[in-house]
Amino acid sequence: MVHLSTIPSEDEIDDKLVESVKKAHLQLVNDEDAFTTSVYGSRFAALDLPRHEMPEREMPKEVAYRMIKDELSLDGNPMLNLASFVTTYMSLTAAQEEEAEKLMAESFSKNFIDYEEYPQSADIQNRCVSMIGRLFNAPVGSDHATKGAVGTSCVGSSEAIMLAVLAMKKRWKNKRVAAGKSTDKPNIIMSSAVQVCWEKAARYFEVDEKLVYCTQERYVIDPEETVNLVDENTIGICAILGTTYTGEYEDVKAVNDLLVRKGLDIPIHVDAASGGFVAPFVVPDLEWDFRLEKVVSINVSGHKYGLVYPGVGWVVWRSAEYLPKELVFNINYLGADQASFTLNFSKGASQVIGQYYQLIRLGKHGYRAIMSNLTRTANYLSDSLEAMGFIIMSKKSGEGLPLVAFRLTPQEDRNYDEFALAHQLRVRGWVVPAYTMAPNTENLKMLRVVVREDFTRSRCDNLIADIKLGQQLLEQMDRDSIKKQQDFIHKNHTASGKATHNHPKYRKETHSIQGRTGKTHAIC
Repeated sequence: MVHLSTIPSEDEIDDKLVESVKKAHLQLVNDEDAFTTSVYGSRFAALDLPRHEMPEREMPKEVAYRMIKDELSLDGNPMLNLASFVTTYMSLTAAQEEEAEKLMAESFSKNFIDYEEYPQSADIQNRCVSMIGRLFNAPVGSDHATKGAVGTSCVGSSEAIMLAVLAMKKRWKNKRVAAGKSTDKPNIIMSSAVQVCWEKAARYFEVDEKLVYCTQERYVIDPEETVNLVDENTIGICAILGTTYTGEYEDVKAVNDLLVRKGLDIPIHVDAASGGFVAPFVVPDLEWDFRLEKVVSINVSGHKYGLVYPGVGWVVWRSAEYLPKELVFNINYLGADQASFTLNFSKGASQVIGQYYQLIRLGKHGYRAIMSNLTRTANYLSDSLEAMGFIIMSKKSGEGLPLVAFRLTPQEDRNYDEFALAHQLRVRGWVVPAYTMAPNTENLKMLRVVVREDFTRSRCDNLIADIKLGQQLLEQMDRDSIKKQQDFIHKNHTASGKATHNHPKYRKETHSIQGRTGKTHAIC
């Protein structure tokens, strides 16, 4: 997610420095001595890195590399980041098998949009679309003008969802215009636990949100309630294959069957950002994809369980019928005619190449082996936490994503909550997010651990041990001490507590579900 940033004034640049430090001047080496045999012997090591204005003079490449590398070393350890679904480790880039990394690096210079110059890169994208479409049981027709699935690569699922919403809205509008009816007030039906990109799509493209609210016992949409919200202005229904909070798969088939039984011509878009590369390998008989007649489009993130570094996503439509022609632009910008349906234009080819490598290198057997192992690890962690007294909110054994969502048991005399435990784990290096659940769940709090490819059984045991230690420490503290420690950790140990990039104008908005209800958006 892009962070809005302010351009600070000179006073704001220096306001964090102690006054006596502002007046202190270190004796620097001569300008002529720009670089010595040691990076740290150069004059640059005694200067702050440029932060707000480009420097006047060059910097030796060795110094620039080392100084930036040192800055980045203060980032968190991706292996301990259990908050994100996004790939932080590609196993095929290990020292013994560097081919994937080399292929991606060799494609850095390729502008993916330039078909005339890089036709093979475009063809590799088409191969990925075909493989992913077939994985989702997309119909294949000989007459591509009316039959056969179509799809494209995206920067990620957020762009894919934007494109899918645009297609649903335009198709709804065309039908309304043809019938001589009003095109005011289009709406889309979705869970109150959606990822924020769905709210963005609705707001950016002026579509009203119709929310199916979660409850304290149900964390996904209720199919009957969902279909009952349908009216003549409904452009489509969003169903999530793996919600961001608990990883549970929403019952796409039940929604589909209700629409069919009631004779409602309403399309379903499946947000399979995380589950699209899990369910086909772990629960292949689960019907959620193009086997269901009302499912017209599906998105999936290659940079999540597709096992590619960010950012790459994919969106597939059942046929060209569901992607209105007026949204697609034929362009001859760089020497060759091509059809384009994207929100952006130029982008690198590296991630698409990385996706293709993973698909053909691992094959179905390789993906099945990895996803099965992740599911086993998630089951082990879930069983362990349940034995420790936590309430498990996620599903096991392939009924949802390989993640564990859990919360503390209700206990009036407990001095700490899920957020305090998350802060304790943060001190140990773990990023285990705590959330306030979707609205209408009585401010239910929860913690979530995403099990990704590099989260081994051994690392899982380390996490369990640190959760025990964190609980033991918190149970020995009174409420005031916990509050003081939590405030200190939040301010000094977490990046968000020290963040300075948030523009004051955009704080405390009230137009999102989070702004209106106080729930926290789950990290994608």
